[in-house]
Amino acid sequence: MSTELRLKKLRGSGGYVMATVNDQQQMKGNLGGPDLFLAPIGRLDSQRITKHFCNTCEKEFEGPPKIEFENPNEEVAENLILAEKGQYICNSCKAVIAEYREFKKQNETVDVGSAKPLEPSSQTVAPKILEPTQTQIKTETSVKSSTQPSSSTTVSSIEGLAVYDENAKKIGNAKQVGIDSNQSVVLLIIKNDGTEGSIPWNNIRKVGEVILLGNPTVAPQASQPGKCTKCGFSNKEGSKFCEECGSKLQ
Repeated sequence: MSTELRLKKLRGSGGYVMATVNDQQQMKGNLGGPDLFLAPIGRLDSQRITKHFCNTCEKEFEGPPKIEFENPNEEVAENLILAEKGQYICNSCKAVIAEYREFKKQNETVDVGSAKPLEPSSQTVAPKILEPTQTQIKTETSVKSSTQPSSSTTVSSIEGLAVYDENAKKIGNAKQVGIDSNQSVVLLIIKNDGTEGSIPWNNIRKVGEVILLGNPTVAPQASQPGKCTKCGFSNKEGSKFCEECGSKLQ
């Protein structure tokens, strides 16, 4: 794989950046459409970002946005650690251009279990909708590592596993694991019709050669600001483009 850096446009929920990325980062940012996304790539070196565009300002700026991140090392599911979370922030209006999450497994030889409930936040600020991470989970039980597992080992991929509902009907294929607006772990899937959707992690009954769902609780389809009419993803209020599929929001 080539290590040559190429200048690319990387989209976020609140704008985009122009940055030089290598082939591996470009593959992470490709969700199957024509656009590349910043969230799957994670934290870039600011020196590799040449410009950024803010949807709130509706203006392009020279140089990188402000990058803020923290390392909570929080267990969000059994054997799944939220290692880092961060934001790309407009230098002018302080709006969030993109967010990312990076996950790691504590033990690479053990499967990821049920999501753990998170304590309510003590902060009084309005909750933000989070961009799902593109770091992916390896759950095939037959795979054994030839090296000693490490707490710093990056989570591997379950991309492509078939997803079946409680009636044994295939509804799509797994894409990645993310976090929704309630800070709950979800499984992102590509449906049979090519659109994207998400499934709460606690609705997953079994993961092996395929992913089997239990009886999902269907949330009411109430209209809400920032919800994409094309793929159904809930974006931050005020966003003009869907952070998942890139469609223009109403």
